[in-house]
Amino acid sequence: LGRMKPVIVVHGGAGRIFKEREEGCCAGVVRAALQGYGVLKQGGSAVDAVEEAVRSMEDDPHFNAGCGSVLNEKGEVEMDAIIMDGKNLDSGAVSAVKCIANPIKLARLVMEKTKHMLLTDHGAHLFAQAVGIPEIPGEKLVTERSRERWKKNLEPDSNPEEFQKDLGTVGAVAIDSEGNVACATSTGGLSNKLIGRVGDTACIGSGGYADNHSGATSTTGHGESIMKVVLARLILYHMEQGMSPEVAADTALDYMKTRVGGLGGVIVVNKAGEWAARFSTKQMSWATVKDDNLHYGIYAGEKHTKSVDEALASEREGF
Repeated sequence: LGRMKPVIVVHGGAGRIFKEREEGCCAGVVRAALQGYGVLKQGGSAVDAVEEAVRSMEDDPHFNAGCGSVLNEKGEVEMDAIIMDGKNLDSGAVSAVKCIANPIKLARLVMEKTKHMLLTDHGAHLFAQAVGIPEIPGEKLVTERSRERWKKNLEPDSNPEEFQKDLGTVGAVAIDSEGNVACATSTGGLSNKLIGRVGDTACIGSGGYADNHSGATSTTGHGESIMKVVLARLILYHMEQGMSPEVAADTALDYMKTRVGGLGGVIVVNKAGEWAARFSTKQMSWATVKDDNLHYGIYAGEKHTKSVDEALASEREGF
């Protein structure tokens, strides 16, 4: 069997990224991509790599996942996450989870330790206790910025829709040296959402999908729109029809926009190791590593390139 060259692609959410946050978002996706690639280079699996990349972004307050998640109507953090293994279509997800630093770790355990695919709210909480995932106080996940935005959205003349433009789900897709693909996605959801609202992230085929026969994708954007068109699976369907990752992504995003007026972004890798990062929103932070080269960007058409060695060196000096 010819060894595949491993590839990882990550996104830090599609939407609008405020000027003062661009650098942090950029550094965050680059760090996540380098960490995931490190796993692949050491012979780790695609599933390990995407989990590691997403965990890195959950721990970064620049993103709407883990620490830094937006708050629901009651001012609490409720998070969703999914992971999927393209080898056998195994998947694990959690929704509406609270008081856990890394929902992606819990999703991975749902995949590996239960016969189920999705655990929610209280049940997810009981399962986390059973498998020894430490609980943390909910306030630990709340940043000053999330609280500010929550308060703004409570004002009578506020328009939470305006704030949904910077959505910031995080995700990763990868192909490992064995040719297995995987995806992972994690989010805090929509600011000031109803309690118990679950978006696309935890839903297989919407927030992500991975199948060795075609490839893997992770999505970001307006969750309800993504669910209506089952965006992740739609992209893989287009690739199964012979489209390149880029054309498949653009075609699906275009359909979502014309059919239901929804905007979003996606990252894709196909079974040949070709990748794409595409979005219909104003911006999406993304990064990828392939052939020991790092590429990253935030705006449409923007693509910076560095060698991995160079990138790791500047990582150590602080981005």
